[in-house]
Amino acid sequence: MSAKLFIDGQAGTTGLGIAQRLEAMPGIALVTIDDAHRKDSSARRDAMAQADLTVLCLPDEAAREAVALAPEGTRILDASSAHRTAEGWTYGFPELGPAQAQQIAQARLVSNPGCYATGAIALLAPLVEAGLLPSDHDVTIHAVSGYSGGGKALIAAHEAEGGPAFEAYALGLGHKHVPEIMLRAGLTRRPIFAPSVGHFAQGMLVCVPLFLDRLPGKPAALDLVAAFQRRYDGAENIEVHPEIASGTLRPEALNGTNRLEIFVCANSAYDHAIAIARLDNLGKGASGAAVQNIKLMLGN
Repeated sequence: MSAKLFIDGQAGTTGLGIAQRLEAMPGIALVTIDDAHRKDSSARRDAMAQADLTVLCLPDEAAREAVALAPEGTRILDASSAHRTAEGWTYGFPELGPAQAQQIAQARLVSNPGCYATGAIALLAPLVEAGLLPSDHDVTIHAVSGYSGGGKALIAAHEAEGGPAFEAYALGLGHKHVPEIMLRAGLTRRPIFAPSVGHFAQGMLVCVPLFLDRLPGKPAALDLVAAFQRRYDGAENIEVHPEIASGTLRPEALNGTNRLEIFVCANSAYDHAIAIARLDNLGKGASGAAVQNIKLMLGN
């Protein structure tokens, strides 16, 4: 018997991505409503009542309204940022800890991680856990993403002839992913987060530069690699490269997948290192991660 899934907001980028990925998965039937009624509260509530799991692909405020609208006991996976730090919600990053996948599988309310946050947390949490990076350390995060995750206006700007080659943004240093990164990575001091968007559709690099001689015990770059390997040993979707990386990294290499790669670049002469996460902002950073959580929540 098929599990029933309702995607509230299926017409958006993440919703479409989830629906496309689910086409290849047996045992899941989509609950749908007519386009004319997709904003009708009664129709949406009825669809939630029919479904075994509701996935919210909505703006934050609309997601909060949908949660309030849902029948009692409705299981929800929220792909917005509305509930990523909220009490009572399980964080949908199965690789975050040894028990995280099981917690997701048993939860009624799950929040899907943000794309930048996924990369940053994948890098920072193992280092904090291993004692290599103090929770109150000065941390900076530099990241570049494809324009597909930026909404209709940004997509239109980049797909227009002569679109911008590169843009730094969120220069007020108040990006909404920062509280999520702090909470899930175990940071007590707010990091400086500098996101940017490049003139390419998909792909993402998240970089954390480190002065190794300023860290406790003055670890070597391979100590960072070892911490990542311990955390992600056996992880299906995260690959830690064992060698010190050099040269160049292209952000699009994992497009169309639900994978995340971790690299450590270093120069021992200067005690400098950069930890880098590479992922598809629409894959492990959005719809791919959502499908991973859907499978866990439905027992697939």
